Amino acid sequence: MARALPRPRSPLSAVRRWYEQEMGWPTTATEPVELLVGPHFDVLEMPADAGRAVLRRLPHTGPVALLRPSCDGNRRLERPKVLMLIAAGGAEELPEILQWLEWGALTPDLGARGAGERMPAPAVPARAAAADTLSACEFGGREAAGWLRPPRPGRAAENFLPSTGFGTGIGGDGGGAPNLIRLVSAAATECHRARLLRARNAQSDRACGDQPLAFSNASRMSAGTRPRSLTL
Repeated sequence: MARALPRPRSPLSAVRRWYEQEMGWPTTATEPVELLVGPHFDVLEMPADAGRAVLRRLPHTGPVALLRPSCDGNRRLERPKVLMLIAAGGAEELPEILQWLEWGALTPDLGARGAGERMPAPAVPARAAAADTLSACEFGGREAAGWLRPPRPGRAAENFLPSTGFGTGIGGDGGGAPNLIRLVSAAATECHRARLLRARNAQSDRACGDQPLAFSNASRMSAGTRPRSLTL
């Protein structure tokens, strides 16, 4: 009798196997593969223009993914988003942190995903230990997201995610991920800045002599922000 050869493993099974075996992160049985948020990490999400500005300000953040401007589960995205992994429980803390920083409702573009939610599984990084660059984002044929700053297998990744409390912001690469409050402060600032820039760019019929939108201290104060959120 002819020997039955095993079927080649699909790209989907390879993605699922990498996250479950190498990272220890639970996945869904859906197509495309999704990561379960909550057991090991939460997610801070924002528009890609604001997210890239945050990455330029903070060289060490923990894993960061870029979400394509397409379908995200049942939601339709108009523009790409940046997904930053933060410590589990951080999504519940986000509203209180924004209130404490006195940003309030000024940052509708800044959100979070917590326990019980999902995120698209980014394409498996070809170089998990590669140098950190903002352009090293690789998408697979099926994946809706790719890593900007990939996680590193063989490490307890959740121990190096931005969080609040004692001992945060230490122990990561070259100084560790920032405290979650500092990360949220930078993210809220850049989300607000990006909204101002997008509003300015949409006003194509403005007179040439008009003063461009500024992101000065005066404009921040008139928009309702406070110095506390600008000094972290």
